[in-house]
Amino acid sequence: MPSHRTTGPAAPPTTPTTGYRALLRNKEFGGLYLSFTLTVAASTLSGFALGTLVNDRTGSPFLTAVSMYGATFATVLGALTLMSVADGKRPRRTLLLLQSVSLAGVAAQAVPGLPLAARFALLLTLGFFQSLGTGTRLGLLAEVVPGSAYAPARSLMNVTAGGMVIVGYAAGALLLRYIGPYGVFVLAAALTALGAAVVAATVREHSIRLTRRPGLRRTWRTNAELFAHPGRRTLLLNLWVPNGLIVGCEALFLSYDPGRAGILLGAASAGMLLGDLIVGRLLDADRRRRLGFGLRLLLAGPFLLFAVHPPVVVATVAVGLAGIGFAATLPLQEQLLEETPEAIRGQVQGVESAGRMTGQGVGAAIVGGLAQYLAPGTAMAVAAGASVVVTLLCRPPTTPYQRISRAS
Repeated sequence: MPSHRTTGPAAPPTTPTTGYRALLRNKEFGGLYLSFTLTVAASTLSGFALGTLVNDRTGSPFLTAVSMYGATFATVLGALTLMSVADGKRPRRTLLLLQSVSLAGVAAQAVPGLPLAARFALLLTLGFFQSLGTGTRLGLLAEVVPGSAYAPARSLMNVTAGGMVIVGYAAGALLLRYIGPYGVFVLAAALTALGAAVVAATVREHSIRLTRRPGLRRTWRTNAELFAHPGRRTLLLNLWVPNGLIVGCEALFLSYDPGRAGILLGAASAGMLLGDLIVGRLLDADRRRRLGFGLRLLLAGPFLLFAVHPPVVVATVAVGLAGIGFAATLPLQEQLLEETPEAIRGQVQGVESAGRMTGQGVGAAIVGGLAQYLAPGTAMAVAAGASVVVTLLCRPPTTPYQRISRAS
């Protein structure tokens, strides 16, 4: 991993700077972390409410899957057009503005009687702005923690995201019974507003930014250099495609078994939480990188069982094991970060995140489309097989490659 900016020779080399407690003692990281946690909770609740609304109104596996993950389609537009705002001179202000847009969008979903077309339009609009917010947040993260603590910081955020998704789906199912989907949307909006308030209170502006104004031209130039090297393209392919196909499998849980979808979604999140905890917290960078290939195979392999419609206990265990495989993103993200200059880290990480989220949306659409013609379990197994093939054919390089130019 890249070294953090010099902190002075007096710092003992054995000081534990990468533990979760040490990270949380950093006020700015604590603020970003809490804001991220609230945002995940809001997104989980609103996505579950929208998916339930669409499933009840249409009964379509395709539309239900797209409603739960459709915002990810628009993230690619953010990556291709304005992601350079993530490296602007005032990232804190940018993040607060983008959080405000998200708040308005989630609140609008709470309007009763809104046509489904309008809800999907809101979903895509939110995806666009949320992709820019993610890039800005990750750019700030790379500045407020040491370089050696980046993977543990992402691990802690991933672990928390997994936990919040478990709680969010369980709470969402309960809340839907008492306050209905519109009440859940209102609660999600309140959590989004609280997340923005936390950023305002804890995060300061950072000056390690480009002086040129961000915009379309800069975004394109940096993206062109990012994709110019075949090693980087392979790295991104491994971050985006296997992950997206398996999220597509998860998007079919409601159609596969509506009564136990919450259990399966919770198992997937629990597995992801456990994987990130073990891989991000207990393993060093070298061991993470060595295990990355096996983790990507684990991500897809258990879903092959769904071709035979296994008993619910077997299906739950299989989904939990597959969830551990999502930790394969950590070593891949480390490889990408260590080759990225500080001045464009926000954009590069934003592009990676947007591509991964878009891959999830595409995966949900593809697997949901397959389920229109095949049984949901069969469609999941087909997608898992495709994920295994991509993993076997496209292993990323294990040696460093040339950095992206600072001239971007």
